Amino acid sequence: MEQVVIIGTGCAGLTAAIYTARAGLAPLVLTGILPGGLLTTTSIVENFPGFPEGIDGYELMTRMQQQAEKFGAKVNFATVDSADLSGTPIRLVVDGEAIETRTLIVATGAGHRHLDVPGESELEKQGVTYCATCDGALPMFRNQPLVVVGGGDSACEEATYLTRFASKVYLVHRRDHLRASHIMADRTLANPKIEMVWDSVVTEVLDVKAGKVTGVRLRNLKTDATSELPCAGLFVAVGHVPNTALFKGVLDLDDHGYFQLGRGSSTRVPGVFVAGDCADQVYRQAITAAGMGCAAAIDAERYLAAHHS
Repeated sequence: MEQVVIIGTGCAGLTAAIYTARAGLAPLVLTGILPGGLLTTTSIVENFPGFPEGIDGYELMTRMQQQAEKFGAKVNFATVDSADLSGTPIRLVVDGEAIETRTLIVATGAGHRHLDVPGESELEKQGVTYCATCDGALPMFRNQPLVVVGGGDSACEEATYLTRFASKVYLVHRRDHLRASHIMADRTLANPKIEMVWDSVVTEVLDVKAGKVTGVRLRNLKTDATSELPCAGLFVAVGHVPNTALFKGVLDLDDHGYFQLGRGSSTRVPGVFVAGDCADQVYRQAITAAGMGCAAAIDAERYLAAHHS
Protein backbone atom coordinates (compact mmCIF):
# COMPACT_ATOMS: atom_id res chain seq x y z
CA MET A 1 0.00 0.00 0.00
CA GLU A 2 1.42 3.35 -1.08
CA GLN A 3 0.85 6.46 1.00
CA VAL A 4 1.10 8.81 -1.99
CA VAL A 5 1.11 8.19 -5.72
CA ILE A 6 1.91 11.12 -7.99
CA ILE A 7 1.04 10.98 -11.69
CA GLY A 8 3.33 13.25 -13.70
CA THR A 9 6.92 14.45 -13.50
CA GLY A 10 6.68 18.04 -14.63
CA CYS A 11 7.23 20.95 -12.25
CA ALA A 12 4.00 20.20 -10.37
CA GLY A 13 4.56 16.48 -9.96
CA LEU A 14 8.20 16.72 -8.99
CA THR A 15 7.61 19.55 -6.53
CA ALA A 16 4.87 17.46 -4.95
CA ALA A 17 7.36 14.59 -4.85
CA ILE A 18 9.98 16.70 -3.10
CA TYR A 19 7.53 17.85 -0.42
CA THR A 20 5.92 14.47 0.23
CA ALA A 21 9.31 12.75 0.23
CA ARG A 22 10.68 15.20 2.78
CA ALA A 23 7.59 14.43 4.88
CA GLY A 24 8.69 10.80 4.98
CA LEU A 25 5.86 9.52 2.75
CA ALA A 26 8.10 7.85 0.13
CA PRO A 27 5.88 8.85 -2.80
CA LEU A 28 5.64 6.68 -5.90
CA VAL A 29 6.01 8.98 -8.91
CA LEU A 30 4.76 7.80 -12.31
CA THR A 31 6.35 9.59 -15.24
CA GLY A 32 3.76 9.01 -17.95
CA ILE A 33 4.71 9.07 -21.63
CA LEU A 34 6.79 12.27 -21.38
CA PRO A 35 9.13 12.12 -18.37
CA GLY A 36 9.80 15.62 -17.14
CA GLY A 37 6.80 17.08 -18.93
CA LEU A 38 6.74 19.69 -21.66
CA LEU A 39 9.47 21.74 -20.02
CA THR A 40 11.99 19.14 -21.16
CA THR A 41 11.34 20.35 -24.71
CA THR A 42 12.34 23.93 -23.84
CA SER A 43 15.86 24.94 -24.72
CA ILE A 44 16.27 27.71 -22.16
CA VAL A 45 14.14 28.67 -19.16
CA GLU A 46 14.78 32.28 -18.19
CA ASN A 47 11.93 32.94 -15.76
CA PHE A 48 12.37 30.22 -13.14
CA PRO A 49 13.69 31.89 -9.95
CA GLY A 50 17.24 31.06 -8.94
CA PHE A 51 18.79 30.81 -12.40
CA PRO A 52 19.85 34.31 -13.49
CA GLU A 53 21.63 32.95 -16.57
CA GLY A 54 18.70 30.70 -17.47
CA ILE A 55 18.70 26.91 -17.44
CA ASP A 56 17.99 24.21 -20.00
CA GLY A 57 14.49 22.81 -19.45
CA TYR A 58 15.66 19.20 -19.47
CA GLU A 59 18.40 19.98 -16.94
CA LEU A 60 15.95 21.76 -14.65
CA MET A 61 13.61 18.78 -14.59
CA THR A 62 16.50 16.35 -14.10
CA ARG A 63 17.66 18.34 -11.08
CA MET A 64 14.15 18.38 -9.63
CA GLN A 65 13.86 14.62 -10.03
CA GLN A 66 17.25 14.08 -8.38
CA GLN A 67 16.16 16.31 -5.51
CA ALA A 68 12.97 14.29 -5.01
CA GLU A 69 14.86 10.99 -5.17
CA LYS A 70 17.40 12.29 -2.64
CA PHE A 71 14.61 12.49 -0.06
CA GLY A 72 13.14 9.09 -0.88
CA ALA A 73 10.79 9.51 -3.84
CA LYS A 74 10.49 6.43 -6.06
CA VAL A 75 10.29 7.32 -9.76
CA ASN A 76 8.74 4.72 -12.01
CA PHE A 77 8.89 5.15 -15.78
CA ALA A 78 5.34 3.96 -16.35
CA THR A 79 1.87 5.08 -17.42
CA VAL A 80 -1.51 4.66 -15.76
CA ASP A 81 -3.90 2.39 -17.64
CA SER A 82 -6.92 3.00 -15.43
CA ALA A 83 -7.93 4.53 -12.11
CA ASP A 84 -10.67 3.41 -9.72
CA LEU A 85 -11.48 6.26 -7.35
CA SER A 86 -14.78 4.81 -6.13
CA GLY A 87 -13.54 3.65 -2.76
CA THR A 88 -10.71 3.41 -0.27
CA PRO A 89 -7.93 2.69 -1.01
CA ILE A 90 -7.56 4.25 -4.46
CA ARG A 91 -6.79 1.59 -7.05
CA LEU A 92 -4.65 2.13 -10.13
CA VAL A 93 -3.53 -0.14 -12.92
CA VAL A 94 -0.03 0.89 -13.98
CA ASP A 95 1.42 -0.84 -17.03
CA GLY A 96 -0.83 -3.79 -16.25
CA GLU A 97 0.07 -3.95 -12.55
CA ALA A 98 -2.44 -3.17 -9.78
CA ILE A 99 -1.36 -0.53 -7.25
CA GLU A 100 -3.21 0.70 -4.17
CA THR A 101 -2.65 4.07 -2.53
CA ARG A 102 -4.18 6.13 0.26
CA THR A 103 -3.77 9.41 -1.64
CA LEU A 104 -3.31 10.42 -5.27
CA ILE A 105 -1.84 13.61 -6.71
CA VAL A 106 -2.73 14.12 -10.36
CA ALA A 107 -0.17 16.33 -12.12
CA THR A 108 -0.64 15.11 -15.68
CA GLY A 109 0.04 18.47 -17.31
CA ALA A 110 -0.97 19.23 -20.86
CA GLY A 111 -0.12 18.14 -24.38
CA HIS A 112 0.38 20.02 -27.62
CA ARG A 113 -2.72 21.32 -29.39
CA HIS A 114 -2.97 20.36 -33.06
CA LEU A 115 -4.21 22.43 -35.99
CA ASP A 116 -6.50 19.65 -37.24
CA VAL A 117 -5.96 20.51 -40.90
CA PRO A 118 -5.46 18.16 -43.87
CA GLY A 119 -1.95 16.75 -44.07
CA GLU A 120 -1.01 17.47 -40.46
CA SER A 121 -1.44 14.01 -38.98
CA GLU A 122 -0.29 12.28 -42.18
CA LEU A 123 3.00 14.18 -42.19
CA GLU A 124 3.72 14.13 -38.46
CA LYS A 125 7.38 13.16 -37.99
CA GLN A 126 7.87 13.73 -41.73
CA GLY A 127 8.17 17.47 -41.40
CA VAL A 128 5.32 18.29 -39.01
CA THR A 129 6.47 18.61 -35.41
CA TYR A 130 5.43 20.18 -32.12
CA CYS A 131 8.86 20.68 -30.59
CA ALA A 132 11.62 22.76 -32.16
CA THR A 133 14.20 21.86 -29.53
CA CYS A 134 13.47 18.16 -30.09
CA ASP A 135 13.55 18.19 -33.88
CA GLY A 136 14.90 21.50 -35.16
CA ALA A 137 18.46 20.28 -35.66
CA LEU A 138 17.44 17.32 -37.81
CA PRO A 139 19.14 17.22 -41.23
CA MET A 140 15.79 17.60 -43.04
CA PHE A 141 15.39 21.09 -41.57
CA ARG A 142 18.92 22.46 -41.90
CA ASN A 143 19.34 25.41 -44.27
CA GLN A 144 15.68 25.14 -45.26
CA PRO A 145 12.75 27.57 -44.91
CA LEU A 146 10.58 26.59 -41.94
CA VAL A 147 7.15 27.66 -40.71
CA VAL A 148 6.09 28.16 -37.11
CA VAL A 149 2.41 28.65 -36.24
CA GLY A 150 1.41 30.59 -33.13
CA GLY A 151 1.75 33.94 -31.43
CA GLY A 152 2.59 33.31 -27.79
CA ASP A 153 5.85 32.88 -25.92
CA SER A 154 6.21 29.28 -27.04
CA ALA A 155 5.85 30.15 -30.72
CA CYS A 156 8.35 32.98 -30.40
CA GLU A 157 10.83 30.75 -28.62
CA GLU A 158 10.39 28.04 -31.26
CA ALA A 159 10.93 30.52 -34.10
CA THR A 160 14.00 32.05 -32.47
CA TYR A 161 15.52 28.65 -31.75
CA LEU A 162 14.98 27.51 -35.34
CA THR A 163 16.97 30.43 -36.73
CA ARG A 164 20.07 28.48 -35.67
CA PHE A 165 19.37 25.92 -38.37
CA ALA A 166 16.89 27.28 -40.91
CA SER A 167 17.62 29.47 -43.90
CA LYS A 168 14.52 31.47 -42.92
CA VAL A 169 11.68 31.14 -40.42
CA TYR A 170 8.14 32.26 -41.17
CA LEU A 171 6.00 32.88 -38.09
CA VAL A 172 2.32 32.57 -39.00
CA HIS A 173 -0.13 34.20 -36.59
CA ARG A 174 -3.86 34.70 -36.90
CA ARG A 175 -3.73 38.22 -35.47
CA ASP A 176 -1.83 41.38 -36.38
CA HIS A 177 0.20 41.43 -33.17
CA LEU A 178 1.89 38.84 -31.00
CA ARG A 179 0.37 37.62 -27.75
CA ALA A 180 3.80 36.88 -26.34
CA SER A 181 5.41 38.80 -23.49
CA HIS A 182 7.11 42.04 -24.48
CA ILE A 183 10.62 40.69 -24.15
CA MET A 184 9.86 37.62 -26.29
CA ALA A 185 7.92 39.61 -28.89
CA ASP A 186 10.63 42.26 -29.20
CA ARG A 187 13.32 39.62 -29.54
CA THR A 188 11.35 37.81 -32.24
CA LEU A 189 10.45 40.87 -34.29
CA ALA A 190 14.05 42.09 -34.20
CA ASN A 191 15.46 38.82 -35.56
CA PRO A 192 16.39 39.29 -39.24
CA LYS A 193 15.85 35.60 -40.02
CA ILE A 194 12.21 35.65 -38.86
CA GLU A 195 9.48 36.96 -41.17
CA MET A 196 6.00 37.53 -39.79
CA VAL A 197 2.93 36.34 -41.67
CA TRP A 198 0.11 38.25 -39.99
CA ASP A 199 -3.65 37.64 -39.97
CA SER A 200 -3.23 34.19 -41.44
CA VAL A 201 -3.92 30.53 -40.68
CA VAL A 202 -2.60 27.29 -42.11
CA THR A 203 -5.40 25.42 -43.87
CA GLU A 204 -3.40 22.50 -45.28
CA VAL A 205 0.03 20.93 -44.99
CA LEU A 206 1.64 19.95 -48.32
CA ASP A 207 2.43 17.37 -49.64
CA VAL A 208 1.07 14.04 -48.45
CA LYS A 209 1.74 12.38 -51.81
CA ALA A 210 5.40 13.36 -51.60
CA GLY A 211 5.62 11.83 -48.13
CA LYS A 212 7.19 14.97 -46.69
CA VAL A 213 6.37 18.60 -45.99
CA THR A 214 6.94 20.77 -49.06
CA GLY A 215 4.87 23.76 -47.98
CA VAL A 216 1.69 25.00 -46.34
CA ARG A 217 -1.49 26.50 -47.72
CA LEU A 218 -2.47 29.75 -46.00
CA ARG A 219 -5.65 31.79 -45.74
CA ASN A 220 -5.62 35.46 -44.84
CA LEU A 221 -8.39 36.05 -42.31
CA LYS A 222 -8.94 39.67 -43.35
CA THR A 223 -8.94 39.31 -47.14
CA ASP A 224 -9.84 35.59 -47.41
CA ALA A 225 -7.05 35.28 -49.98
CA THR A 226 -5.24 31.95 -50.16
CA SER A 227 -1.59 31.31 -50.91
CA GLU A 228 1.08 28.64 -50.67
CA LEU A 229 4.28 29.06 -48.71
CA PRO A 230 7.10 26.61 -49.55
CA CYS A 231 8.87 25.13 -46.53
CA ALA A 232 10.55 21.95 -45.35
CA GLY A 233 8.94 21.83 -41.94
CA LEU A 234 5.93 22.98 -39.95
CA PHE A 235 6.35 23.61 -36.22
CA VAL A 236 3.02 23.95 -34.42
CA ALA A 237 2.93 26.06 -31.24
CA VAL A 238 -0.72 26.99 -30.73
CA GLY A 239 -1.25 26.06 -27.13
CA HIS A 240 -1.98 22.97 -25.12
CA VAL A 241 -4.70 20.49 -24.26
CA PRO A 242 -4.94 19.25 -20.64
CA ASN A 243 -4.13 15.58 -20.14
CA THR A 244 -7.28 14.73 -18.21
CA ALA A 245 -9.03 12.13 -20.40
CA LEU A 246 -8.23 9.33 -17.93
CA PHE A 247 -10.45 10.98 -15.31
CA LYS A 248 -13.35 12.12 -17.49
CA GLY A 249 -16.60 11.31 -15.73
CA VAL A 250 -14.76 10.65 -12.47
CA LEU A 251 -13.35 14.06 -11.54
CA ASP A 252 -14.96 17.39 -12.41
CA LEU A 253 -13.74 19.00 -15.64
CA ASP A 254 -14.65 22.36 -17.14
CA ASP A 255 -15.77 22.93 -20.73
CA HIS A 256 -12.13 22.97 -21.89
CA GLY A 257 -11.20 19.74 -20.14
CA TYR A 258 -9.30 21.27 -17.22
CA PHE A 259 -9.79 19.91 -13.71
CA GLN A 260 -12.11 21.91 -11.49
CA LEU A 261 -10.87 22.08 -7.93
CA GLY A 262 -12.50 22.50 -4.57
CA ARG A 263 -10.67 24.03 -1.64
CA GLY A 264 -6.96 24.27 -2.37
CA SER A 265 -5.94 21.35 -4.55
CA SER A 266 -8.75 19.05 -3.50
CA THR A 267 -11.24 17.33 -5.78
CA ARG A 268 -14.67 15.90 -5.02
CA VAL A 269 -13.01 12.54 -4.33
CA PRO A 270 -11.46 12.38 -0.84
CA GLY A 271 -7.71 11.80 -0.97
CA VAL A 272 -7.37 12.89 -4.60
CA PHE A 273 -5.56 16.15 -5.29
CA VAL A 274 -4.60 17.97 -8.49
CA ALA A 275 -1.72 20.26 -9.42
CA GLY A 276 -0.22 21.99 -12.43
CA ASP A 277 -1.24 22.77 -15.98
CA CYS A 278 -3.97 20.12 -16.06
CA ALA A 279 -5.93 22.46 -13.76
CA ASP A 280 -4.57 25.84 -14.86
CA GLN A 281 -5.64 27.54 -18.06
CA VAL A 282 -4.77 31.03 -16.83
CA TYR A 283 -1.08 31.14 -15.89
CA ARG A 284 0.48 27.90 -17.16
CA GLN A 285 3.98 28.75 -15.97
CA ALA A 286 6.64 26.47 -14.55
CA ILE A 287 6.73 28.39 -11.29
CA THR A 288 2.94 28.37 -10.81
CA ALA A 289 2.88 24.63 -11.54
CA ALA A 290 5.57 24.14 -8.90
CA GLY A 291 3.54 26.16 -6.41
CA MET A 292 0.47 24.05 -7.11
CA GLY A 293 2.55 20.92 -6.61
CA CYS A 294 3.66 22.21 -3.23
CA ALA A 295 0.04 22.90 -2.25
CA ALA A 296 -1.12 19.45 -3.35
CA ALA A 297 1.66 17.78 -1.36
CA ILE A 298 0.76 19.68 1.80
CA ASP A 299 -2.94 18.89 1.30
CA ALA A 300 -2.15 15.19 0.84
CA GLU A 301 0.08 15.14 3.92
CA ARG A 302 -2.63 16.79 6.04
CA TYR A 303 -5.26 14.40 4.69
CA LEU A 304 -3.12 11.41 5.67
CA ALA A 305 -2.49 12.86 9.12
CA ALA A 306 -6.22 13.36 9.65
CA HIS A 307 -7.44 10.03 8.28
CA HIS A 308 -4.59 7.53 8.61
CA SER A 309 -2.55 8.63 11.62
